[in-house]
Amino acid sequence: MTGVQTCALPIFDFPKIHYLQLGILKVFMMFELDIKGYGKVAATYLVLDFNGTLAVDGKMLPDVREHLARLAKNFRICILTADTFGRVHKEVEDLPVEVTVLHESPEDEAKKNFVKELGSDSVIAIGNGMNDALMMAEAAMGIAVVQQEGAASLTIENADLVCPGILDALGLLENPKRIIASLRK
Repeated sequence: MTGVQTCALPIFDFPKIHYLQLGILKVFMMFELDIKGYGKVAATYLVLDFNGTLAVDGKMLPDVREHLARLAKNFRICILTADTFGRVHKEVEDLPVEVTVLHESPEDEAKKNFVKELGSDSVIAIGNGMNDALMMAEAAMGIAVVQQEGAASLTIENADLVCPGILDALGLLENPKRIIASLRK
């Protein structure tokens, strides 16, 4: 994202989503939740796995593009992938997302380190594979999805929430009271 600067502006009551665009300066909001018995989540970044999460066999799942376009107004979206099928750039073309193709091995460590570099407390992560397990544990909130590829048990164990599909997971972020309902004690 050339010319983009980010910062968080705590302006409204929870659930909070802050966003401001002034000319070329785009200020990303902070998605904030205060969940009784769970704690506070204040995220600027949405970090997603590609294959098995947003796509199956390298092809973006139906309706995912529309959800990502809406969520990009509220999050800086980062897609991490080994790009097994070599299609990620074609599939996300024209979407306001950042793609990182991982060449580093092991991939699970690379994803965890990516989240750490962003600031773990400012990240919500979504994934399904074994290489997403450490990212889930590192992020402020992890959401595992179980789709056609299934989901690794360690990734599910490290996740805060488990959804039957990516549209359900993205829907949680568009309707944050659902997250509160699931995680409050």
